[in-house]
Amino acid sequence: MKQQSVPTSDKLDAAVLKVAGVVVLGAIMSILDVTVVSVALPTFQSEFDASYARVAWTMTGYTLALATVIPLSGWAADRFGTKRLYMLALALFTIGSGLCATADTIGQLIAYRVVQGLGGGMLMPLGMTIMTRAAGPHRIGRLMAVLGIPMLLGPIGGPILGGWLIDVASWHWIFLINLPIGLVALVYAQMALPKDNPEPSESFDFLGMLMLSPGLALFLYGVSTLPETGTFADNGVWVPMLIGAALVVAFVVYSFRPRHPLLDLRLFRNRRLTVAAVTMFVFIIAFMGAGLLFPSYFLQVRGESTLAAGLLIAPQGIGAMVTMPIAGMLADKVPVGRTVPFALLLIIAGFATFTQVDADTSYVLICGSLFVMGLGMGGTMMPIMTSALRTLTGHEVARGSTLVNILQQIGGSIGAAVMSVILTNELNKSTPIPGVTDPNGNPVTEAGLAIAAQQQPELLQQFPVEPSLIQRGLDFAADAFAGTFWVAFALVALTLIPAAFLPRRRERSHLLDDQPGDQPKAPVVIH
Repeated sequence: MKQQSVPTSDKLDAAVLKVAGVVVLGAIMSILDVTVVSVALPTFQSEFDASYARVAWTMTGYTLALATVIPLSGWAADRFGTKRLYMLALALFTIGSGLCATADTIGQLIAYRVVQGLGGGMLMPLGMTIMTRAAGPHRIGRLMAVLGIPMLLGPIGGPILGGWLIDVASWHWIFLINLPIGLVALVYAQMALPKDNPEPSESFDFLGMLMLSPGLALFLYGVSTLPETGTFADNGVWVPMLIGAALVVAFVVYSFRPRHPLLDLRLFRNRRLTVAAVTMFVFIIAFMGAGLLFPSYFLQVRGESTLAAGLLIAPQGIGAMVTMPIAGMLADKVPVGRTVPFALLLIIAGFATFTQVDADTSYVLICGSLFVMGLGMGGTMMPIMTSALRTLTGHEVARGSTLVNILQQIGGSIGAAVMSVILTNELNKSTPIPGVTDPNGNPVTEAGLAIAAQQQPELLQQFPVEPSLIQRGLDFAADAFAGTFWVAFALVALTLIPAAFLPRRRERSHLLDDQPGDQPKAPVVIH
């Protein structure tokens, strides 16, 4: 393959920004859809008459699809070309969105979300490949800042857009809105992306795929079932987790044999990549797990509408918008070990408020804390990825970033499951109301009735109770949320330990060390 010229200017020129527009548009579609669905879960519960644990599979199914296709993205980009594969991913995501809008049952919606995830899982890794080739490795920090735009718009725009569409139209529109955007993105990609010249350089590791992809999917399936069962002892939890873990361990042992394994674990010999991966894994468990609880607190304890809940979460994204571009530029000049710990301290300071939250906590205090957390988030995630990528040679970038991304998917699933189980168990400790049962004959607790009444006030006509009981239930629910946030707070604080080992000296980029023909295949960034 002909060696490509590498731009020398630190600035991202018009040609790079043109390509970036395609990548960012696709990433926005994928990430917005995750945050939009997060505020729609209560709506799905009422529309499909399903439990929260059941409708949560609309997000879990998406995550499982991501975990399945992530390991395949690098090889597929080499084999078929990034432009063709990127447009295929856009098409899959758009088709999946249209199918989701036609779902008549929660089972259909979950299945169609898997189709979406197969496309969405490839958008970010392929977009990163396209951007790396266009921008050049010496501008990786600025590149990460550009790719961070979808991460900013997701927390800000997703809940607001989802809440508004549900309030003024119906839940179908949170998926239908992707159809015109997807069509525009496909046309834009055809016009803006360079022509493909795929030259397959590695054989495909079929045996590795048969172990890794099903192993990850089964393990995450078991973890994601935990909130519904509430215990590891349930067969639906430990059996798939055990089988999945066994397949993953078998892959780990096998992966050191082939020359080109599906996932190159030899890269963990790189100390900086290992430190970045561990730091990100612990952080994702805490931050992403607790992040799903923020809209639930506003909806269930404070009785806000989906639109209001989205607006109240927006300060977090605004805070990240302030620091992420700055962090991206600093990452090209200042070692991340000198900046990331301070960003983590901001997140810890913001989290401290939520450990003391109650049913009447000031919204000014809550929104201010979310803003501070956003400031820290903008200075944490992308700089860590920048540090990890900079220490790898060009042909290693795809493999290293894929390792980190898979850890992120596992960490996010574990975090969401753990936080959901802790919250559910805390809520179940609420006092049962004598003589009051649900349609299945189960006793109704004070917290359960209070939470349900926040979204469905008509329930109080069916179960007439004293107002003081409802207030006690809300107070108990708020305490349950606060207790769960304590766990997240402790995990974020724990992240400071691996972060202390991040590089504190200027790192030299090795991405230019490759011989002609070595091109990064499909690096993956945070999804």
